[in-house]
Amino acid sequence: MTTPALILDDVRVSYGDGESQVHALDGVSLTVHPGEFVAVVGPSGSGKSTLLAVAGALTTPDSGRVQVANEEITGFDDAELARIRREHVGFVFQSSGNLPSALRARDQLELAARVVGTRGRRSNDELLEAVGMSHRAGHRPATLSGGERQRIGIARALVGNPKLLLVDEPTAALDRHRSHEIVALLAEECHQVGVAGVMVTHDQDVLEHCDWVYEMVDGRLTPRG
Repeated sequence: MTTPALILDDVRVSYGDGESQVHALDGVSLTVHPGEFVAVVGPSGSGKSTLLAVAGALTTPDSGRVQVANEEITGFDDAELARIRREHVGFVFQSSGNLPSALRARDQLELAARVVGTRGRRSNDELLEAVGMSHRAGHRPATLSGGERQRIGIARALVGNPKLLLVDEPTAALDRHRSHEIVALLAEECHQVGVAGVMVTHDQDVLEHCDWVYEMVDGRLTPRG
């Protein structure tokens, strides 16, 4: 068995004090290996976004252990957490509107490359081909469909050849057909390249593409049987 790309061990995150305290993550444990594509489902406010933030070194938990790409990041300072994000984590955001409007598709990837550096990165042409966007490389976001913009967002997240891919509601603005296309593409990339993927979603219809499904309710994570 390969070394896990992500380990969350009894992670707890709370907000507020006293009676108003909310347990966003209440003893959450999750292990994801390279090549696995995992879905986390649950109602709004259940803790899914907090889970992604902890896994992506954006939020430091109150307690518990977090390991990313075989590095124990619990207790890391801001500079060290920024390095973890830069070197090991790719993010696919809920809205494809975060693509800079002035940049063509190929330039979106080049901008990301300047952030992550060139160490071990895949070429722009390879990534555009992988997400089926080679023929749209010279187009700006305004001339692309929602599904096409999401594909560019996926390619951008993969620029630095991350060990961990974190995906936030990728189908929120897509129709059923495009939703299946995008999630199938994410799963295929995880399987073929060996990146560990964690997707949070409300979309029960696309879970067939996932290797494992977990449910988040009131900050607690359980595997779906």
